[in-house]
Amino acid sequence: MQIQFLGAAQEVTGSKHLITTDKGIKILLDCGMYQGKGMETDSMNRDLGFEPNEIDYLVLSHAHIDHSGLIPYIHTKGFNGTIISTPATRDLCSIMLADSGRIQEYDTYINNKKRASHNLPPLLPIFTLEDAHASMQYFVSVPFHKEYFITTDISVVFTDTGHILGSSAVNLTIKEGEKSTRICYTGDIGRYRKRILKEPEAFPQADYIITESTYGDRLHENLEDAENKLLKVVIDTCTKKKGKLIIPSFSIGRTQEIVYAFDRLKSKGLLPDVNVYVDSPLSTDATNIMRMHPECFNNEILEFMKTDADPFGFKHLHYIQSVDQSKSLNTNRKPCIIISASGMMEAGRVKHHLANNIENPKTTILVVGYCAPTTLGARISRGDKMVSIFGHHYAVKADIEHLESYSAHGDYEEMTRFLSCQNTKKVKTIFLVHGELKVQENYSSHLQKHGFKQIVIPSLRETFNL
Repeated sequence: MQIQFLGAAQEVTGSKHLITTDKGIKILLDCGMYQGKGMETDSMNRDLGFEPNEIDYLVLSHAHIDHSGLIPYIHTKGFNGTIISTPATRDLCSIMLADSGRIQEYDTYINNKKRASHNLPPLLPIFTLEDAHASMQYFVSVPFHKEYFITTDISVVFTDTGHILGSSAVNLTIKEGEKSTRICYTGDIGRYRKRILKEPEAFPQADYIITESTYGDRLHENLEDAENKLLKVVIDTCTKKKGKLIIPSFSIGRTQEIVYAFDRLKSKGLLPDVNVYVDSPLSTDATNIMRMHPECFNNEILEFMKTDADPFGFKHLHYIQSVDQSKSLNTNRKPCIIISASGMMEAGRVKHHLANNIENPKTTILVVGYCAPTTLGARISRGDKMVSIFGHHYAVKADIEHLESYSAHGDYEEMTRFLSCQNTKKVKTIFLVHGELKVQENYSSHLQKHGFKQIVIPSLRETFNL
């Protein structure tokens, strides 16, 4: 049996890991898009490193686009296998892949207008909205903790990682003759003491572990400190400066965490009476899906819901759908809070809000999550004085604040805690993926101090025998 690493190898996005059994069965773990690579992104996403029509099973850890985003593309290239995920992941993919299809079509349309002006031939999008809808036919939903037999010799069990709604560790048992091999692919590991979702749970003993390392070199603030800082940023921006607070945020998970934090602050009488706008149709749809899956909620939010039936709605909170409503926020001079996708500031309505407000000293931009090094979010986050948005240069006069405690990724102590359920003597190898190389090297040293002996940082397309 072999495993080959086809994405998220010494970098964060593009998760794709291919297991090939001795009988030739091909199991793909995630099928994610590369993001934030500039002009290279499209060509990287088209260069899969495998033939889609040869994949028998795709087991999906969660719905984030850097893990699921190429599902419509492999559909167009002949994939005809089975996609296995949790029910919530399937529901989220139904809206996220469609949203991505719209983005691909629009970006290609804009690009082709520029190409036409230079007498260049038009390009085709990597996939379309129609392709995204068609790709949903392959999904089979499997609840947490239920053993699902892919074949008579291969089974999968999903355990909750608390990263986003429906996120799971993929626990595979593969029997080959007298040999039984247990492989855990952790997907992305969430936070402990989260406000909405259950904590990451223990997973069965594994022989091989493929695990993320996004924050393998840092520690997060605790949630109480984070909420206090969030409130301070709101007061400083909206009450004292009379300005706008712009929060670029991932549509799935992060947005709902922040909305719930504002709801809690509102219920305590602490949040100023300013309008809060969630300006992202995808975020609105995702919030509705969250309401459909209370089985993923932790006890804290279930208790809160006994006195506040809707933890994602309160007075002065508005979900924006139409383009006209979104544009009206740019002419609104009143203090307000705008939560808008995308989190890395590379696409979506947030770019328009940044373009209209980044040169205003009354504005605050609150960075609440990871931004890949080449993205607009990274340039703003690290303090660049000039940035390019839609091809125009803007002076950054807004205040920039950071609050990574709302990250859906655990820090290195939380990731280590997640792995602590394992008998280190029985783990043959840990493969570190989904992280920058220097961060992975730091995390590898940390894990070795906790008893894990064989830790490998695979390079792109590297293959290992298991």
